[in-house]
Amino acid sequence: MKIAFYGSSLLSSYWNGAATYYRGILRDLAARGHAITFYEPDAFDRQQHRDIDPPDWARVVVYPAREDAMRAVVAEAANADVVIKANGVGVFDRELLEGAIEHAAPHALKIFWDVDAAATLDEMRADAAHPVRRALPDLDMVLTYGGGPPVIDAYRRFGAASCVPIYNALDPSTHFPVAPDPRFAADLAFLGNRLPDREARVEQFFLEPAAALAGRRFLIGGNGWEGKAMPANVRHLGHVYTADHNAFNASPLAVLNIARDSMAAVGFSPATRVFEAAGAAACLITDAWEGIELFLTPGEEVLVARDGQDVAEQLAALTPLRAEAIGRAALARVLAEHTYRRRGKEVDALLARHAARAREAA
Repeated sequence: MKIAFYGSSLLSSYWNGAATYYRGILRDLAARGHAITFYEPDAFDRQQHRDIDPPDWARVVVYPAREDAMRAVVAEAANADVVIKANGVGVFDRELLEGAIEHAAPHALKIFWDVDAAATLDEMRADAAHPVRRALPDLDMVLTYGGGPPVIDAYRRFGAASCVPIYNALDPSTHFPVAPDPRFAADLAFLGNRLPDREARVEQFFLEPAAALAGRRFLIGGNGWEGKAMPANVRHLGHVYTADHNAFNASPLAVLNIARDSMAAVGFSPATRVFEAAGAAACLITDAWEGIELFLTPGEEVLVARDGQDVAEQLAALTPLRAEAIGRAALARVLAEHTYRRRGKEVDALLARHAARAREAA
C-alpha cells in the first residue's frame, strides 16, 4: 500500500523523542512492501540537527513551516491508500489532521497515530471542540504509542471506531551492546528533554538521588537543561544524537527511565528509551508505572523505583556483576518479544484487515 505519514520528523530526534519509534515501525513496514512517504516540517531546528540522512526505505518530504507549503503536501494525501496523521507535529497540527481527512481518497484508510495519548485525552476531556475529538467520526482507526486498556477505553468512549496500542520496541540493527565510552562514564545516567510535565519527576527520581549520593557520578543528556540548578556531581551533556545512544546506555553502571506525568498516571507506556537501553544490555532503573511487567520483569530484567529514595538505595546496592546480569536478561527479553519486526507485523495485519473490510463495504 502507499502510505502518506504526516509527523514531526523521521530524520531528526532533536526535541522529537518519537523519531526512533517512527523509524523502527516504518522501516519494517517498508520491508513488507509498503511504499512510505513521510512529510515533516522544517521547524524547531530539527533539520539542522539530523541524526540520519533520508533513508532508502522511505521518501521524506521536508516542507517549509508555512501554510501554503502545508496545504500543498496535505493535498498529496489523495494519492495514498493509507493516510496517517501523527500528533505533535508542532506546526499546523489541526490543519494537517483536517486536511488529511479532507483529501484522502474514498478507499483510503484514515488513521490518527497518537504518540502522547494520555495528554491528548486530557485535552479532549477539557475541550469539546478539540480537533481530534471532532475528527474521530471520520477516522477508521486510532493507533497509540501506548496506554493499554485505559487509553483504549477512553478513545472508544469518545467514539473511536478502533483504538490499538502499538508499543515502543527495539530495532536490533540500530540499538545493540557496544564497548563502554569514557565520554559517558557514570554511575547513573538519564536521557530526556526538559519538559513541563516531566521536570518535577526528574527532580524527584534523578536530582534528589544525586544530592543524596554525593560521592557517585550522575550524567544527564537532553535539551533544555541548561541553567537548571543541579548538584555538583551531575554532568550535563546537552542533546545526544541517536548515533551515540548505544554508548550512552552501555557505559554507565545503570541508566534511568523517567515517565512523563500523564504516561506514569495511565501506565502501559514504556518509552523508546526503555527498549533502547535494554537493547544495549544496560541495567535499567525505571520509575514505577502500571504494566511494566508486560515488558520487563521487575527485579530480574529491570529495577523499579517508587521514588528518589528507592533510586538512591538501588544504586548504592548495585554491583557491576548484578548490573550486567540485569542488562543481559533485559536484552534477551526484548529480542524475544519486543522488536519493531513484531510491531510492524501488527500494523501490517491491521492495515490488511481494514483494507479488506473497506473493499467489502465498497
